[in-house]
Amino acid sequence: MIPTFAVVGHPNKGKSSIVATLAEDERILIGPTPGTTRSAHRHTFSIDDQPQYVLVDTPGFQRPRAVLDWLEERAGSASERPQLVARFVEEHADDPRFHDECELLRPIIEGAGILYVVDGSKPYGPEYELEMQVLRWTGRPRMALINLIGNGDYVDAWRQALDQYFSIVHVFNAVQADFSRRLALLRAFAELDEAWRGPLESAVEALTAERRRRLKRSAAEIADCLLTCLTLTERSALGEGNAQQQMEETLTRRLQDRIRRREQEARDRVQSLYRHQGLAREESASDLLATDIFTREGWELFGLSRTQLLVSGALSGAVAGGGVDVLLGGASLLLGAGIGALVGGAGAWFGSDELAKVKVLGQRLGGNVLQVGPVKAPNFPWVLLGRAVAHHGLVAEQNHARREAISLALSETQNFMGTLPDRLRRELADSFRKLSTEDADGGSQRALAMLIAEALAQESVKAPAAD
Repeated sequence: MIPTFAVVGHPNKGKSSIVATLAEDERILIGPTPGTTRSAHRHTFSIDDQPQYVLVDTPGFQRPRAVLDWLEERAGSASERPQLVARFVEEHADDPRFHDECELLRPIIEGAGILYVVDGSKPYGPEYELEMQVLRWTGRPRMALINLIGNGDYVDAWRQALDQYFSIVHVFNAVQADFSRRLALLRAFAELDEAWRGPLESAVEALTAERRRRLKRSAAEIADCLLTCLTLTERSALGEGNAQQQMEETLTRRLQDRIRRREQEARDRVQSLYRHQGLAREESASDLLATDIFTREGWELFGLSRTQLLVSGALSGAVAGGGVDVLLGGASLLLGAGIGALVGGAGAWFGSDELAKVKVLGQRLGGNVLQVGPVKAPNFPWVLLGRAVAHHGLVAEQNHARREAISLALSETQNFMGTLPDRLRRELADSFRKLSTEDADGGSQRALAMLIAEALAQESVKAPAAD
């Protein structure tokens, strides 16, 4: 048995927003104009092709007084009321006056539970009682949701009225609700009918497990993006008449463009994991995710501070020991692992503004090849990771009724990665060092993915709940 719920109510009270949120479907049309939904539409929420529950988006009531009058004129015993509602739908199926009422009542008489939606930011009015009375005649399990569309607050008045007609009343902001509040609402659905308890508890477990899988898959995608970006290079033959500086600038731009494209691909894939393929990202320079990877603002917002880089570089240098001469470009300062921490720290401090190494490679058949990259700036992986964590947090908590582009403002003095626990930051620094060497393998990438998953989970815990 798949629990099915008809989302009903007055026009333009957020019914479609609630369906979009609970069905994780960004394709559902949401608009401020009353009557956006003209027919009943079933939306099945599935995980791995296994249906969990069904939501029916319905038109709003248009003539509840006329429907109630028709029912009361033919009223018999209370036990006959559901059959009388079914008779009304049958007799008026082709009557354009009651098109909307027939559309919203049909799934209910076929066995759906009722989710009655009102706007708690608008005053309660007695005209809503007509709708509630019609719904009570169906005899189906009923729950009321007080949606908050505007800035007003009339929740208490609505509660007093709704409590007379519905066994459960919940306040639920369809646009702001985060994942935990969606789960709470599903658990409340289970209280409407004992037969739904088992399937809805299973749905909550499936959603929670899917949430964990999405986080791990996002971490794997981010790790792959980091590995790619840390090893990318651009090369071009350097002829006798070629201006090396001009070619170096051209190759640098190409390298930067490839890194930007790979980052955009990673964002698209993360959004797809959360069923947000159509979610727009702001491109304004003032927005968090539009800050360029290679600008100083990007280093400051998403990377580590110079002090944190020094500490992380020192710790990484202590681990690297004999390999720190590579960080310093082959300088003959290496005196053994005993000073590895000092040299590693200095490299992180003084190398934080470096973007990419430039090499002129000789060829046996004559001529030279100019190579730009890979990027060796110690803050570079931290910037990429900080941006990825910020993006993931926005996508993971954005529900599917919220259609504006994602953006977030951060203080210019805040280092996004600087809030990680020291132990996690140390392990990430060591992982970045390994990935930047030729010895990096699949195991190194998987280890990085596990650390990134921990960072994503840390950021999820710190994220404030939506209002």
